[in-house]
Amino acid sequence: MKASKIIKVGTIQINNSFAGQNYLPLSLGFLYSYAAAHVTDFDRFEFLMPIYKRTKISAAVEHLKDADIAAFSTYVWNNNLSLAIAKELKKVNPKCLVVFGGCHVPDNNTKEYLLEHEFIDIAAVGEGEKVFAAILENFSTKQWHRVPSISFRDQKGIIHTQQQCERIKDMNEIPSPFLEGYFDNLIKNNPQEKWIGLWETNRGCPFACTFCDWGVGFKKKVEKYDLEERLYLEADWFSHNKIEFIFCCDANFGIYKDRDYSIVERFAKNKKQYGYPHALSVQNTKNNSDSSYKVQKLLAETGLNKGVLIAFQSLYEPALKAMKRSNIKLKHFFELQKKFTREGIKTFSDLIIGLPEETYESFTNGVCTLISMGQHNRIQFNNLSILPNTEMAAEEYIQTYGLDLVESNIVNIHGTLEEDEIAETQIMVVGTKSAPGNDWVKIRSFGYMVGFLHFNKILQIPIVLLNSLYGIEYEKIFRAFLEYDLKDKPVLEKIRDDFYSHARKMQQGGTEFAASEKWLNIWWPPDELSFINIVTNQHLEEFYNDAKKVLFEILLSEGAEDYENIINEAILLNKMLIKLPQQKDDIQIALEHNIWEVYTSIINGSDISLVEGKHNHYINRSTDTWSSWDEWCQKVVWWGNKKGAYLYECVSEPIEASTGTSQDQTEPFGNDARYQ
Repeated sequence: MKASKIIKVGTIQINNSFAGQNYLPLSLGFLYSYAAAHVTDFDRFEFLMPIYKRTKISAAVEHLKDADIAAFSTYVWNNNLSLAIAKELKKVNPKCLVVFGGCHVPDNNTKEYLLEHEFIDIAAVGEGEKVFAAILENFSTKQWHRVPSISFRDQKGIIHTQQQCERIKDMNEIPSPFLEGYFDNLIKNNPQEKWIGLWETNRGCPFACTFCDWGVGFKKKVEKYDLEERLYLEADWFSHNKIEFIFCCDANFGIYKDRDYSIVERFAKNKKQYGYPHALSVQNTKNNSDSSYKVQKLLAETGLNKGVLIAFQSLYEPALKAMKRSNIKLKHFFELQKKFTREGIKTFSDLIIGLPEETYESFTNGVCTLISMGQHNRIQFNNLSILPNTEMAAEEYIQTYGLDLVESNIVNIHGTLEEDEIAETQIMVVGTKSAPGNDWVKIRSFGYMVGFLHFNKILQIPIVLLNSLYGIEYEKIFRAFLEYDLKDKPVLEKIRDDFYSHARKMQQGGTEFAASEKWLNIWWPPDELSFINIVTNQHLEEFYNDAKKVLFEILLSEGAEDYENIINEAILLNKMLIKLPQQKDDIQIALEHNIWEVYTSIINGSDISLVEGKHNHYINRSTDTWSSWDEWCQKVVWWGNKKGAYLYECVSEPIEASTGTSQDQTEPFGNDARYQ
């Protein structure tokens, strides 16, 4: 009897790498594990090592050249490179069956997709596990009409589209790729790599946000994996394999209150026992504040998270309605923010720039509402991009809301400037019917300015005092830095002009982030790069002089009185608290008011009155030090982003209660016992 020919299978799930770390290709693990359990004579298939990160086209083709099947998992971050590899592979090996699946394959026009890319033989949509298994089962006979959820060419070149198959209802039909050993050889054969774990505890999303494909079609129903027999054991697998960072792919972690809390308990126990993982990143459920609070509190207490994300996207009701997010109650987020603030747990929030129906006024109001309710660590201002297979990608939707679109290269925040052989691109919204042209630029620049002044902490103390002591709305303060005449304030004027210039370049297809070869050779958010530039160029003193002029103009226009000394002290304290390299001596400042005490009480959600009378402010500069500007850029500006960790520790006391000597100016005081 003639032995069956071994069929070689190449699998490709290209992910970006970050700081020398690479994602384990979870999608490929699911495909392999399901096929191994359900395909007849699975042993006749020989799987090549997966391609899991960006690589040269020639290297990928060399690896795949003898493959009988090449299966690509695609999305916006790897689509162009995947297409380029597949095209060249087909030239080298015309008989190779090229299969494309993943979220980037269009659900509703796979026929046109195959016509556009003649080197693709099969385009698959929806869940991939059943489809991939069916492709393997029918590979020898090429009876593709037996395979659901695909479009394919027959021998005459005619394209056929099959009916989409039912979704897997019992997620445990997919054996665990971790527990079944799929990743073992990958890890063993790449000892130089540090791995990031991608992980699912459930699949699906009950919400239907128009910018997202998480809850599209049959993915609305959430299906779970087994807790005792699978998820706990996978958590153990991560710890035993010393995986430092786990990114949970669930759309709404915490939606199952007790279950999800017990998962975090398992990770916390493992971290204590084994030291791994170092972090577990989850996306909070959007409709259960108690569950989110309990889960995130445990993550924070055990050091498994770097900050709690509270994602709003918008606070403007017409925008929420347009993106079908009105079913998510904002009161839950407000409750969470207050709880986390009381517990001292750092949070950060998300807002999207370019949403339909959002206006300049509604956006600035939304930002300042979040700040007023206690969000002082970070708001991430994300640019709206159109993703495939979302409702927002439909031409009717685009026309209805007047979305102005531009294609631009994707660059990753804090990613390296190394040029890629094939650039990935995105379709970015740079204007809408409600915020056309210049209004979009103003919104984008407002986000940069708020990030620079408030969330980078460079002027946060006096800004908070203007709001709390003098009743000046945050919106008026931030808009002043964009709208006032700054001709006599050259440092501020350049910062503002840079923000506007970058936003306008984005409208012409420019990148989201700003390149700096000098500072770590990476892509920076423009507000962070401006922060770096004014500090390293020794313009900090000039910046504070310019900023003081703007603050005084605001106070004068509002009829405030007796503010000069208080704001001068707030600016001085803020300046002395900014973390800088090569600062090794602790210092003390004697001020005429309890500035730090008032500021921190507001940040922490309480209310302490301003008290006149000398107060010593002790600033701890000796505990955390940075020996170079590069180290400072990385560890303070970059790594401190989500926690807003830009200020030194400070303690303030009335001079009468202090054992130290009263000083009218800043001076070193050595290593105070309070910091030991």
